[in-house]
Amino acid sequence: MNKTQTAFAAATLLALVGGAAMAAENNMASGKMAPAATEKCFGVAKAGQNDCKAGPGTTCAGTSKTDYAGNAFKEVAKGTCVTIKTPKGMGSLSPKA
Repeated sequence: MNKTQTAFAAATLLALVGGAAMAAENNMASGKMAPAATEKCFGVAKAGQNDCKAGPGTTCAGTSKTDYAGNAFKEVAKGTCVTIKTPKGMGSLSPKA
């Protein structure tokens, strides 16, 4: 390859990579990329860090009053909930009493 061919090949490669990056960015912005799979994990959220409903007297995110409340959940990566250990026990896929 001569210098002209090498420069052309490099420019083509850069254009392709840039185009692929822009396409991926556009897909994410338009919601076409699948989000990572998560699950609700009860009993693992610290006070004020729950993702939503935390039982009676609460409404949504950040309203849990106690650490590791059994009725408050946090979204975690799918398949990891029951492996999360807290001072009050393991995470649960359903509300704890």
